[in-house]
Amino acid sequence: MDFAFNEEQTMFQQTTRQYLQSKGDLAIPRNYMEGKQEILTQLWGGLAELGFMGINVPEQYGGIGLGHLSILPILEEMGRAVIPGPYPETVAFAIPLLNEFGTEEQKKRYLPDVASGKTKFTLAIIDDRKNQLKADLQGDNYVLNGAKILVAHAEFADLMIVAVRTGASNQDVSLLIVDHQLHAECQPVKSIDETRTLFTVSFSDFLVPKENLLGQESAGDQILKAGLNELTAAWSATMVGGMDRVVDMSAQYVKTREQFGQPVGRFQAVKHKVVDMLLALENARSLSYYASWTVEKKAGDTFEAVSMAKSYNSEAFIRTANANIQNHGGMGFTWEFDCHLFLKRARSLENYLGSPQEHRENIAKESGWNKEKVLQYNK
Repeated sequence: MDFAFNEEQTMFQQTTRQYLQSKGDLAIPRNYMEGKQEILTQLWGGLAELGFMGINVPEQYGGIGLGHLSILPILEEMGRAVIPGPYPETVAFAIPLLNEFGTEEQKKRYLPDVASGKTKFTLAIIDDRKNQLKADLQGDNYVLNGAKILVAHAEFADLMIVAVRTGASNQDVSLLIVDHQLHAECQPVKSIDETRTLFTVSFSDFLVPKENLLGQESAGDQILKAGLNELTAAWSATMVGGMDRVVDMSAQYVKTREQFGQPVGRFQAVKHKVVDMLLALENARSLSYYASWTVEKKAGDTFEAVSMAKSYNSEAFIRTANANIQNHGGMGFTWEFDCHLFLKRARSLENYLGSPQEHRENIAKESGWNKEKVLQYNK
């Protein structure tokens, strides 16, 4: 099975890289971290002009009508440049869910605006334990009271897909499309990765029209699982892009940095470290491509494939980002060098959408493994 990019996907990759380089490449996340958020608005407009906001939007709604594999090269390039913003949440979560579970009215209302760059989505699925988000149906509106935490880019996104409890049981989960900019309180929280701003979003007697229900009521868990498969595969692809960049950075640096009259790349310890980084990258890329393929083809092993990619890539990204700093020596720890951007991104994504351990447990469960089986295997 050949997972190499086809001609069209290669064009997407090259175009994305050229566009991001024209906008400053790694200066983009640095400017964003310094508070220049207007660069994100400009970036989003440019992506829309290139057609990259509508890659997987059906043609009748103003998009190109391609699948998940076609956004893979774009996501990799965004990972290479540590791009801020909710592009994965919009393109690899909101659009697929609207395509599959949205009503015709919802598709007509949202998808054309997403494809044109007018509308950005994020997701709010983690409850504040002290203030669980509930939604009571009163007439033609759901009334929301509660809070969601760790909502990425709530200040930039126009809409969010929110998981709410709509019944007496914790299993009665539904998804609502919410315009949180209307009277919701967005409180920023500190994040290790300043290119991914996080917020606590609180709702008090907040009204959401009934027609904003995504899919069937109390069917949110299954819908959410489908969306998170796509989003997790997407973020795994951005990790591959980040790893690819730090391998390049290390390789170039050890070729030019001299010690004892020769490039440090000639020393065996450094050489082996770079090779280990490259091997980790290739493993991560293979897992990422297969996970994205299963998502697009709706294969029977999608859940396991996505969990394998996320668990491996999360840890491999941290290892390679750490090694990149070590390869740069004392300079690698400084603010002026870009090494820290990748380590912070790797750390921030480690537990996003599930920790490596949680994903390994998912794989074991889906494979029919239990504690006794693991102990027997280890003997």
